[in-house]
Amino acid sequence: MEIKQKVTGKVLKTVHAPDLTGADLTGADLTGADLTGADLKGADLRRADLTGADLKEANLRRANLRRADLTGADLTGADLTGADLTGAKGGFYFNHGVKLKVVTENECEYE
Repeated sequence: MEIKQKVTGKVLKTVHAPDLTGADLTGADLTGADLTGADLKGADLRRADLTGADLKEANLRRANLRRADLTGADLTGADLTGADLTGAKGGFYFNHGVKLKVVTENECEYE
């Protein structure tokens, strides 16, 4: 799948393991979206609503998640290496296998 146009403010609910590398999803409503295994490397998810989204095994390397709402999002096994979570909110969770090396206002490393 290739996203060629900006999807700002659009509703995207069910996408199965798409290639959204570098996609501009600024402000997108991804509430409850099934993004299991999605390739979101370098995607712009600023201010996106990812409330309750399933991001298990997703590739979020170098993704821009500034001010995104990750309330209840499942990041189990997701790769967040180099992701920007500055101002991200919500009680997102992950179990085993997450790769997290994030540099934001407060440096955070987890692996």
